[in-house]
Amino acid sequence: MKDKPANKQETQKWLNRNVAAMGLTSLFSDASHEMTTAALPSFLTELVGAINAPMLLGLISGFSDASSSFIKTFSGWLSDRLRRRKPLIVLGYLLTGLFVGIIGFARNWIEILVYRVLAWMGRGEREPPRDALLADSVDKKFYGHAFGFHRAMDTLGAIMGPLLAFLLLSSLGSRNIFFLSLIPGSIAVLIIAIGVKEEARKLQEHRGILWHMKSLPKDFKVFLVIMLVFGLANFNRTLLVLRVQEVLNPVNGPLIAISVSILLYMIRNVAQALADYGIGSVSDRMGRKKLLALFGFFLFGVTSFGFVYAADLYFFALLFVLSGVSAATYTALEKAYTADLLPSSVRGTGYGILQTIDGIGDFVSSFVVGTLWVLISPEFSFVYAALLSFISTLLLVRFMKK
Repeated sequence: MKDKPANKQETQKWLNRNVAAMGLTSLFSDASHEMTTAALPSFLTELVGAINAPMLLGLISGFSDASSSFIKTFSGWLSDRLRRRKPLIVLGYLLTGLFVGIIGFARNWIEILVYRVLAWMGRGEREPPRDALLADSVDKKFYGHAFGFHRAMDTLGAIMGPLLAFLLLSSLGSRNIFFLSLIPGSIAVLIIAIGVKEEARKLQEHRGILWHMKSLPKDFKVFLVIMLVFGLANFNRTLLVLRVQEVLNPVNGPLIAISVSILLYMIRNVAQALADYGIGSVSDRMGRKKLLALFGFFLFGVTSFGFVYAADLYFFALLFVLSGVSAATYTALEKAYTADLLPSSVRGTGYGILQTIDGIGDFVSSFVVGTLWVLISPEFSFVYAALLSFISTLLLVRFMKK
């Protein structure tokens, strides 16, 4: 059966009102929580000390991602079951913007964990219905354009956030960065609430979540397994920031090491923003499988191996650029590929399960990499990530159709 988008008028061109509004919302939302992501390693180090920071950072990042993933399947299914996806999306942006700002009140690492988990639950609750609504709003021949544009706006926000943190950290301190994040977070909520329009869909026949999961196409289920393998390698990027600080601190001192690491993080996000739309639009013409395998999974493995040997600023800069290109590829193309594989009627459920799988992988990878970092060595943890990413590359090339 041919898919029927939620709003037929929205599909006449790919850069329509919904795509533009969701892109701007992601820009300001990411500016908000990426400010806090950039400041979190130094803030946590202030509270617990440099020795315990790597393991606790991995734990906090992992639990945050896990909490986000646990709610995604339910919110995705609920958006398929209900007549509208927008209310779930607005609620999610509200929770994220509020709780990343509240982290500034934290007095110990447990409070940071609680507030970040609540913020990331908001992220998880909004993402499947948002991606499903984005796919519903454009013609299938423009999935790469739409998701690439959305990821580009998302990443521009991820550039603005660390840049503001870099410029203001020395004068405001890391704690006040969290309070400042409330401003762009509030703007994001206003844009999504006012800017997105959605036609009410026909109420779905009452089916449980298990029925929706069983009805997903076989090809998509194979893709989920491959994404899980890659997710077990795809550790949280805050550990890259911590790696730079750890290498540069003995020679340059903590303030310079922190500032340089945030600047490199911003460079990474610039590279990702430049690659996001280009990768997405090219995939509409060339197909997504080879691009995802080569520039997503394989490049991630090469970059992880690079962090084993990185010791100077220029090498770090190159690795952060490659990390941005890899992230642009797998974040945009996994969602566009998913839209190719799923009919609209189960699209929310499919995105929810995909993002749950991503979250499980993020939790395991961040915790394992952080633990291996402390118990064995940082080099060993990066080798672990690289090997799994190469395995996922082979699986994607071997088992997925074009």
